[in-house]
Amino acid sequence: MYSSSEIKIGKKFIMDGSPYETVKYAQKVMWRGGSIINVKAKNLLTWATITKTFSDHDKFEEADIAMTNYDYLYNDGINYMFMNQETFEQVELSKDVLSGAELFLTDWDKVTLQEYNGIPINVNLDATAILEVTETPPGEKWDTATGWKKPATLTTWLVIQVPLFIKVWDKLKIDTRTKDYQSRA
Repeated sequence: MYSSSEIKIGKKFIMDGSPYETVKYAQKVMWRGGSIINVKAKNLLTWATITKTFSDHDKFEEADIAMTNYDYLYNDGINYMFMNQETFEQVELSKDVLSGAELFLTDWDKVTLQEYNGIPINVNLDATAILEVTETPPGEKWDTATGWKKPATLTTWLVIQVPLFIKVWDKLKIDTRTKDYQSRA
């Protein structure tokens, strides 16, 4: 059991029967020895973010969140299929659950899924992904020194801004948190 003063940023806990992860934490010590804890938490099942205030006497159960390695197999447009690397069991997650992570998945990628009570609920991506450019307009030779950018469509249909020297078929390193170009791979 966690006390409310222990649910710092990144801690996963059970509240109202659902798993939550602390996104923001602030504690205010009151005059007579008590304290008030303000928490912003993300529901790991619905992805809704809530703000709650607790006293320092409130207790929370620790969420049973496990990390398991999977291979990304394919998608049918709505559902994304993953295979457990140890048991070869397959699971599917909807596009809504992935909430943007699908833009960085290519066939046979190694990913880590968060599981709550044995049920996959979320994908953890690496900080960077390597994706190939499928479409981009040509850059003009004299424009390369200005630092201008142009749009590029990647294999997963993600469109990002890239430097003018990037061509079709180039492999790029992309930051998965910000969706920004980092370098050629």
